[in-house]
Amino acid sequence: MAGHSKWANIQHRKNRQDAKRGKIFTRLIKEITVAARLGGGDPNANPRLRLVMDKAFDNNMPKENVERAIKRGTGGLEGANYEEIRYEGYGIGGAAVMVDCMTDNRTRTVADVRHAFSKNGGNLGGEGSVAFLFKHCGQLVYAPGTDEAKLMDAAIDAGADDVVTNDDGSIEVVTAPANFMAVRAGLERAGFKPELAEVTYKPATENVMKGDDAARMQKLLDALEGIDDVQDVYTTAVIEQPN
Repeated sequence: MAGHSKWANIQHRKNRQDAKRGKIFTRLIKEITVAARLGGGDPNANPRLRLVMDKAFDNNMPKENVERAIKRGTGGLEGANYEEIRYEGYGIGGAAVMVDCMTDNRTRTVADVRHAFSKNGGNLGGEGSVAFLFKHCGQLVYAPGTDEAKLMDAAIDAGADDVVTNDDGSIEVVTAPANFMAVRAGLERAGFKPELAEVTYKPATENVMKGDDAARMQKLLDALEGIDDVQDVYTTAVIEQPN
């Protein structure tokens, strides 16, 4: 057993993502473009591209948008040349924050990220300052009430690394990044559809926040996520949602 009200936090996060649907499309197009540029336009031979295409279709992105992004990445269409950059720092109460960006202007991006940290009570750190606090993995989350025994059997059969049942009854299945798609497909064949499924950076430790600290930390995360060049924000902060 582990954790606090993970389920409430997951629902809160999904609702926030839904409210930013247009920005999600922009970020997915960047990711598709870069994945195609680095590994080619064939998703069957490019796992990173396949993963982000699946994410795009999960978010109801039109197929033609995906195809245009692939063509930009492979040189079939003109477009910006994005590079990947990671920034690391600390938020309220020393909570670790890792910010993944894709940008065509590194100077602009670092200035925007530094400003978001400093304006909202955080500090931008050096490379490697917090990355060790996160594990790169696939994560699938299932709603409270899911049959734990059956899910665990299916997860083991599908090749998952771990199954964690949280105090609130939600269940997390953890996989190696390379096995994520196969595990997800295996679990869906067994009748288990996740509420959240992604390759992410999962914190090894958590900083649970309530009240004023939680509000300040959320403001920092919102500022970082609002930057156009930011793709993903990972944090050890767990912001407790009011009942």
